[in-house]
Amino acid sequence: MKRNYVYFLFTYLLAFIVSSCDTDIEPEVIQAENVYDEEYYQNLREYKKSDHAICYGFYAGYTSEASPSPGLHFTGLPDSLDIISLWSGIPSNNPAYVETSKYNERYLPTAYEEMNYIRKVKGTRIVMCTICRIGNTEFPKTDAGIEAYALHLVRCVLRNDLDGLDLDYEPEGDWLQNDNFTKFIKVLGQYLGPQSGTGKLLIVDFFSQIPPKDTEPYVDYFVRQCYTSSSARSLQGSYDGLSSWCPPEKFVAVEQMGWYWQNGGVKFTESDGNTVDSWGNPLYSVIGMARWNPTQGRKGGFGGYYFEYEYNTTRPANQGIGDTESKAIPYYSFRRGIQEQNPAGKPIRESTKQESEEESDNN
Repeated sequence: MKRNYVYFLFTYLLAFIVSSCDTDIEPEVIQAENVYDEEYYQNLREYKKSDHAICYGFYAGYTSEASPSPGLHFTGLPDSLDIISLWSGIPSNNPAYVETSKYNERYLPTAYEEMNYIRKVKGTRIVMCTICRIGNTEFPKTDAGIEAYALHLVRCVLRNDLDGLDLDYEPEGDWLQNDNFTKFIKVLGQYLGPQSGTGKLLIVDFFSQIPPKDTEPYVDYFVRQCYTSSSARSLQGSYDGLSSWCPPEKFVAVEQMGWYWQNGGVKFTESDGNTVDSWGNPLYSVIGMARWNPTQGRKGGFGGYYFEYEYNTTRPANQGIGDTESKAIPYYSFRRGIQEQNPAGKPIRESTKQESEEESDNN
């Protein structure tokens, strides 16, 4: 009995001491993953099948499978992102597939499941990306070597059931350029691209050296690395170099978002002198690319390289550069850029209340 009394007194005193201390702790805010009904996802898939300017992204963050950050998972990407180019190998759930690097595969079972989830549920298309040079391969520099190399890349796409192929055309003196590259594209075009009838995409991305014009009928999109483009005039010049043979709806302009994840590019000025977006925030190049169209007609789309870095942006809540809003939006440039580029896509967006409170909608 005495022991119980002493224990009670000690407990009472301890409770009094604790209650007298300043123990106010701010509650941890954990944002739950958004969940939508099938109608939302059906509308999303139909939107992506429609004739519209796309959002295109080179993505490498999926290799950090253990990370809790949505920025490093396919399922955390903006819903309305149309095409993802795999910049860090092909995720696979089959260990036997990754015994060698011949097919550019990596054993990433979580990424594999998430990748196929967004393909099936959200209608996002996933393409393999490779730097297109024959000099560092086992294939000979002959017409037979061109065909063998092309068929090898087709097998990479088909055995992983991907949605297509993105060729990074930066030959830098490699033999596979000019007429040889055209031959290469014509072989690929039998299995991928608009001439194949397979529904698989064939995409060419490039920086300074423009692909041969005779490749156009076989290619779905020409993605130009318009890095540090600060104006509509600059973008127009980037397109004019191939406008005589490339329809504007096949031209996609992309920014190096890994360099500019904090602001979403470089300061951007439109043809009429405008320097703000539709929300009154300063205009930077990623959203500038989304808003821009060449004088020849509607462009194919906009996008970014290493765009996953922008998951951690502080925009549009960076008053230091003149932002007018107070809450940051992960993937700010992509989400707002999609809305700027395709305002007709707004019916598939999440609720206005959620957008105004969190701006966490995945458009």
